[in-house]
Amino acid sequence: MAIYQSGVIFNRVDTQHPDCWKLAAYESRGGYQALRKILSGGMTQTEVIEEMKTSALRGRGGAGFPTGLKWSFMPRSFPGDKYVVCNTDEGEPGTFKDRDIIMFNPHALIEGMIIAGFAMGAGAGYNYIHGEIFEGYQRFEAALEEARRAGYLGRNILGSAFSFELHAHHGYGAYICGEETALLESLEGKKGQPRFKPPFPASFGLYGKPTTINNTETFASVPFIIRDSGKAFADLGVENAGGTKLFSISGHVERPGNYEIPLGTPFAELLEMAGGMRNGKKLKAVIPGGSSAPVLPADIMMACNMDFDSISKAGSMLGSGAVIVMDEDVCMVKALERLSYFYFEESCGQCTPCREGTGWLYRIVHRIVQGKGRMEDLELLDSVGNQMAGRTICALADAAVFPVRSFTKHFRDEFVHYIEHGKPMKEHKWC
Repeated sequence: MAIYQSGVIFNRVDTQHPDCWKLAAYESRGGYQALRKILSGGMTQTEVIEEMKTSALRGRGGAGFPTGLKWSFMPRSFPGDKYVVCNTDEGEPGTFKDRDIIMFNPHALIEGMIIAGFAMGAGAGYNYIHGEIFEGYQRFEAALEEARRAGYLGRNILGSAFSFELHAHHGYGAYICGEETALLESLEGKKGQPRFKPPFPASFGLYGKPTTINNTETFASVPFIIRDSGKAFADLGVENAGGTKLFSISGHVERPGNYEIPLGTPFAELLEMAGGMRNGKKLKAVIPGGSSAPVLPADIMMACNMDFDSISKAGSMLGSGAVIVMDEDVCMVKALERLSYFYFEESCGQCTPCREGTGWLYRIVHRIVQGKGRMEDLELLDSVGNQMAGRTICALADAAVFPVRSFTKHFRDEFVHYIEHGKPMKEHKWC
């Protein structure tokens, strides 16, 4: 797995070294200096949050919400328990960055969560780790024990008045638990299904207490911001999106893997870092932000920069930063069938539009692939999508609709040909 090491999180991390994840290696890279700076009286809670706002760090889990603003929502004067929760439930197809953080640089995440706890007056934190990366869970638990022994976790951290404990929680591989309130339900030992909002987690979260939830990459970016300043982080990116970002590149490239680059980097440069197209094939399409993001044709994608606003203007989402690259041989009808099947299987079933609609979408596309499609199926797909998007408790229904709409919009000729002839335009592949 390639990691382009010029960014904030993986700077100077030798991922090939067996001890790169350990405390001694992290401290040699400047680890826990930010925490020491805060606890020595160098910064107040308000100053930490303001520094986060200055950094222009936006959530790295998909939504891209400004982190400093999110932290400011926590009622710091609340007299009872408050919690910080990390979402490492990395289940979005095409996304595999957070598992590398907990495998190769877990202390960056730990330090970031401790700082978040200080800033928001929380006394405990939980890291909810995806059920299919058990090795990462074990690695994170080992790092937690190192931090406790060194005095970075527990009561009166580094001799200060601040106490904070951090725990790892192993999930069970359910995609829906990547939604923050479903994650909280699972963390509480209940079935992982999204909650109605409001109330929002900032006021009624884990165990009914004020809670702030951020993504793994988001928390891992915090130590750099506090140590080197929010402005230094912001200057690495572009306006409205500071810092570097981890992009998980998969599909038909020569060197798939994780690449940490400044936000605003042209997609063409990112593609070149990944070795370009495999076997010299032509680029056909890219899903830029995980399987739930709308697909973009090659000509549009090649003109894009990798940041929130640029991808949004192009008609898609930066999302989690999972870049799925498809070459000229991919059958877009079969690709959509596979994606639709995923969302059909992963719907939790709580909301009728999603429970029924994801099945409709998959069965219609599957019928086309089976050579039994009808021209009115294209209109039916659009109609079903209209009854799903924005009509459910969480965004899984929208996630199922976005690929359908974008695939049939940008590659409609392939769907029409498949319906008319019962087979693809040419002998494509999908894998």
